Amino acid sequence: MNLLKNFADFGLEPRVLQAITELGFEEATPIQSQSIPIALTGRDMIGQAQTGTGKTAAFGLPLIHKIAKEEERIVSLIMTPTRELAIQVAEEIGKLSRFKGIRSLAIYGGQDIGRQIRALKKKPQIIIGTPGRLLDHINRKTIRLDDVQTVVLDEADEMLDMGFMEDIQSILKLVPEERQTLLFSATMPANIQKLASQFLKDPEHVSVIPKHVSAPLIDQAYIEVPERQKFEALSRLLDMESPELAIVFGRTKRRVDELAEALQKRGYSADGLHGDLSQHQRDTVMRKFRDGSIDVLVATDVAARGLDVSGVTHVVNFDLPQDPESYVHRIGRTGRAGKEGTAWSFVTPREMDHLYFIERVTRHRIPRKPLPTIAEAIEGKQRIIAERVLEIIEQGELTEYKGLAIQLLEQYDSVQLLAAAMKILTGDKKEASDIHLTPEDPIRAKRRKPDIRSGRKPSGGYGGRNNSGGGGYRREGGSGSSGSGSSGNRGGYSKGGYNRDGGSSYGGNRDGGGYNRDRNNSGDRKPRSYSGGGERRPNRSGDE
Repeated sequence: MNLLKNFADFGLEPRVLQAITELGFEEATPIQSQSIPIALTGRDMIGQAQTGTGKTAAFGLPLIHKIAKEEERIVSLIMTPTRELAIQVAEEIGKLSRFKGIRSLAIYGGQDIGRQIRALKKKPQIIIGTPGRLLDHINRKTIRLDDVQTVVLDEADEMLDMGFMEDIQSILKLVPEERQTLLFSATMPANIQKLASQFLKDPEHVSVIPKHVSAPLIDQAYIEVPERQKFEALSRLLDMESPELAIVFGRTKRRVDELAEALQKRGYSADGLHGDLSQHQRDTVMRKFRDGSIDVLVATDVAARGLDVSGVTHVVNFDLPQDPESYVHRIGRTGRAGKEGTAWSFVTPREMDHLYFIERVTRHRIPRKPLPTIAEAIEGKQRIIAERVLEIIEQGELTEYKGLAIQLLEQYDSVQLLAAAMKILTGDKKEASDIHLTPEDPIRAKRRKPDIRSGRKPSGGYGGRNNSGGGGYRREGGSGSSGSGSSGNRGGYSKGGYNRDGGSSYGGNRDGGGYNRDRNNSGDRKPRSYSGGGERRPNRSGDE
């Protein structure tokens, strides 16, 4: 199959091609080459591709091409999982449609709904929104979908993972049946296939998933380091690597807050991004990161979904993600647009099995590298300062400083002067003893099987950071330890008190044991009976 590479070959109208040329696009990406011709025909389509492959233009260009400037109705609807992605898609649609004059509007939670209602009076033709806020407008009758001709589900797997299935179904039922539906997803789990079979008609399938999930332009490595030494490891790594822009991933909102504050105390230009920030705070942080005011962004997975910031040179997994898909998504923030990137992961000794699991799923061996030494960190900082000094010398704008420089050279040794200047430029970092981070529990790769020979059965689950399920393994008839929070990788909540059968815990991954059979001695309500090892359910930590 010969795929079109030149945008002019798609038959797009001149004003759309002009926008493409102005943006500097030279040739279509694989997902664009396969998707645009199908989308232009009006057929339904399922596109499977990772983030950062050019999906927005893949569906945006056909939309803009087909919409008449004179149209005064909402004729296209784009649904995204997060506010950040809605904003980014809206920005790109705006750039691609600038010469044609198509009106688009981003609708998302966290922004004043009154402001959005006023913007809707300008009669946009394209709405880009998150499911929850879209439903708010539909219920208020400020958005009507009676005239929608094309629906796009962007990052559909992420939307379903975030619990938007019912919202999406409700919205799609309000759109005319005679429409075009384009579904884009990085993965194709059963729930995506169910959604597609329900709302898409004889869709074309397009897939540009590489044989190896991990991008070849990303240099990956891991450092085995105890939890208490992670921050020192991060500091040395940042000093040694001196990234232009780096994203550091933490597992929880608490971790992000503490880590961002700790980096700031150490003298790094850093800030945090997570779901508890207001929209204004998120916008401020992202603006500073994009314009280089900060060079280290600390973020949770949910906050970073859909972010597309050019120039990210390094990704650091301060905490390992819960699943391999999140790992691929994280490291995909770097190595974009054909540029090389670097991804480091910190792994505690108890998390090595989980790292091996990520390697098996991604089919990529991640090499181990040693913790950078203090000498390597210092050398890295000095190298960067030396490069900056040489850059300033090449710029040549030093006349006003030469007089004082000559006076100093008459009094002091030139080497001492330069060394003192480099010391000032390097900055004074606080020692690790001044930094205190709340420890996170390690992620376990899989549930340990009960030791039948010793007659032991699992009784409370092992949780993640919020899933203090505790308990672990006790002899049959032992009491389950108390726990709280969301489900973990090995059991989740153990409601507390005595488990009659020593069984597994309430909630969490139902991969062994059973629910407590009786009311326990802490007075908890009797749960529904569940026995045996049912399906595994994904971790749902509410702390992202």
